[in-house]
Amino acid sequence: MVAERNIPEWLKVKMPSGDNFKYLDSIISNENLNTVCKEARCPNIGECWNQKTATFMILGDTCTRACTYCAVTSGNPNQLDLAEPIRLSNTVYRLGLEYAVITSVNRDDLPDGGAEIFSQCIKLIKKNSPYCKVEVLTPDFQGNLDSLKSIIDEKPDTFNHNIETVRRIFPKIRAKGNYELSINVLGQAKQLDKNLITKSGMMVGVGETLDEIIDTLKDLRSVGCDLLTVGQYLRPSKKHTAMSRWYTPSEFKKIQSIGYELGFKHVASGPLVRSSYHAKEQHNSAKSTLVG
Repeated sequence: MVAERNIPEWLKVKMPSGDNFKYLDSIISNENLNTVCKEARCPNIGECWNQKTATFMILGDTCTRACTYCAVTSGNPNQLDLAEPIRLSNTVYRLGLEYAVITSVNRDDLPDGGAEIFSQCIKLIKKNSPYCKVEVLTPDFQGNLDSLKSIIDEKPDTFNHNIETVRRIFPKIRAKGNYELSINVLGQAKQLDKNLITKSGMMVGVGETLDEIIDTLKDLRSVGCDLLTVGQYLRPSKKHTAMSRWYTPSEFKKIQSIGYELGFKHVASGPLVRSSYHAKEQHNSAKSTLVG
């Protein structure tokens, strides 16, 4: 395994600061909302928050799964907060966001996996901020098609479900998930709405090979996935999956080129790329391609 303390220059970022960062932080804290930006220790938090954009994490801050790459707390979640969609939509309105990303922890303790809260968030944001596009990054809902349909029926502008890694490594780091199920979620979303923009993301640096990456991209394209994000895995702590190696910027560019060759409408591939990084630009690029 690589010496993780020797961080390459291309992965070093400034500590978050600035007026917009402080403003967004205060509003989100006051509304008792969670963001994946903080919970997952995203390296882009400073850049995104200073642009007044954020990825909101609903359904609490405790996940029922314990994926070995993820920094989000796992355990028994608190009771469902039914007022969360109202607070979230109010925050989106106050911030004047033009593009909101909503993700969540896994809530396998709920019959619908939390789909109803997702649906209400989309509905209220579109009602209160009709100019704001909404992207959802959802769990797999354990294959519950009714849960998925309830979300697609609310017409999110982009539907995202991350594959995270290649088929061989998937069960090692996502023990409670299933590779084929995640591929099928993306396929079912497209079947429910053929005009829906679908998206997935994966990390590299957990022991995969380039051939395995290519196979994963082919699997995503086989179900019509439009958008792709690829970023470097950063180990949250010594308790998490060890990192195998650093990928160079040129290697990320190669993966990006392969993605475009396979037919993705937009590919964001780079050391610091995360699922919602420049999400608005990705959506707009795909939309213009689909319209054109």
